Amino acid sequence: MLVNGKWQGDWSPNDDKDTDGEFVRQTSSFRNWITPDGSAGPTGGDGFKAEPGRYHLYVAYICPWASRALMVRALKNLESLISVSVLNPQLTDQGWAFKGFPGATQDHIYGLTYMHELYTKADPEFTGRATVPVLWDKQRETIVNNESADILRMLNTAFEEQGAAGPDLYPQDLASDIDALNKRLYENLNNGVYQAGFATRQVVYEEAYTKVFATLDDLEARLADGRPFLLGEQLTETDVRLFVTLIRFDAAYHGLFKCNRNTLRAMPHLMAYTQRIVALPGVRETVHIDHIKAGYYSIKELNPRGLIPLGPEDY
Repeated sequence: MLVNGKWQGDWSPNDDKDTDGEFVRQTSSFRNWITPDGSAGPTGGDGFKAEPGRYHLYVAYICPWASRALMVRALKNLESLISVSVLNPQLTDQGWAFKGFPGATQDHIYGLTYMHELYTKADPEFTGRATVPVLWDKQRETIVNNESADILRMLNTAFEEQGAAGPDLYPQDLASDIDALNKRLYENLNNGVYQAGFATRQVVYEEAYTKVFATLDDLEARLADGRPFLLGEQLTETDVRLFVTLIRFDAAYHGLFKCNRNTLRAMPHLMAYTQRIVALPGVRETVHIDHIKAGYYSIKELNPRGLIPLGPEDY
């Protein structure tokens, strides 16, 4: 990680633990917003005006948080407005790196080698992990935001005057339901699989495992009434948040993270729901199972020999 702008060596997921051995996710550091008129958003202290070609998204296909930002870019038809660089799924001893894996790209803006170099370009004294996604302002040469939840919201509305299309992923009549379900999904499933996978005590693992499958069972029952999406007929950001976990479940979380009561394929309503979302325009292009498996199974603490499973087949 970076300490006062200097790289300090290897980072391990096992470094992010509380005293009970539970995985703790780092708080995002850059929380400014792109808005239609450049006014400040609900977090951060600065505003950035929505303009075509001004912003760049840094993602890794392995990462669910980055992938949900990439999904919204596709669902809102923002590909021509916001450019993208894709990082290597396998972490190096200096964290995220560019190139070196099929489908990974160079840094299209500066030709950097490591993601942490972008963070110190934005803040020469930055302390913390250099995470993805990052929404970068090419004009001011700084990070706008590295919190995927914020990025989903701003991409949903900021570029409407610039030609954005697609569904409203945060309709006001569903806002309270979206917020409530987002919170539950994050605590019990999106982050719950990580709490199971990186637990260092049996009781912590079992608590996380129980939360994961209780939530999956509830979601399976919810979808049993034939609704196409979690809140009914309307696709929302909650579906995006759930999908990025489900699409990784059989490929990584079931085996490597020991969330192995059953596969997603054994839950017919959730499986059909996942296939329904991956078939939406632009979504399949954001899913790269080879990156997901290569990235997760390169975590030495969980898979010291680095063997990558051949299955499962793609969706």
